[in-house]
Amino acid sequence: MRKVIATSEAPTAVGPYSQAIAAGNTLYCAGQIPLDPVSGDIVPGGVTEQTTRVLENVGGVLRANGMDYSHVVKATVFMTDLAHFADMNAVYAKYFQAPFPARSTIQVVALPRGAQVEIEVVAVA
Repeated sequence: MRKVIATSEAPTAVGPYSQAIAAGNTLYCAGQIPLDPVSGDIVPGGVTEQTTRVLENVGGVLRANGMDYSHVVKATVFMTDLAHFADMNAVYAKYFQAPFPARSTIQVVALPRGAQVEIEVVAVA
């Protein structure tokens, strides 16, 4: 059975998708960009500030399903410029502890709303 997960701790979905779907003990989270959940605006700053906001948004979605970062088994990071990979990685390392989730990082031409970073995760209870 699948259940829609929605929280005010992350930006509301701005299209025909859910913040996350729980299916059994697995949570599939939509990609989060660095939108402030209150204002709906991209946070000011560079990759460091954007990655922080993205991971705070991810955390809100996880908490809405009774989970935390330790439940994440796979993360996919989308970046518009891999030259900033070290900055993203430094922030990412503050949120995830060993054993780290599997991860892919992909450079893309553009992200919604001009974001520099987007992260989606899969978590298992």
